[in-house]
Amino acid sequence: MAKKLVAVFLMLVVVVAALHIREAEAEDGDHKEYKECFGNCLKECEDGDAHGQTYCEMSCDTECALRESAERLKNIKV
Repeated sequence: MAKKLVAVFLMLVVVVAALHIREAEAEDGDHKEYKECFGNCLKECEDGDAHGQTYCEMSCDTECALRESAERLKNIKV
């Protein structure tokens, strides 16, 4: 009986912890374009694709990081 109570308590802790996890947010305005790109891409991907949230997050992260890097490279003065 005690083992079952401990198991239920641990599951409750995991569920509560999962509900309190927040998305990471940039603290400065340096990545404003990335944040906008990621938000738009994620919304479009989740609305139109049946791949799921994890696939969309990874895909949009890659796409927006590449765009941000390309933009930074364009702005470098040699």
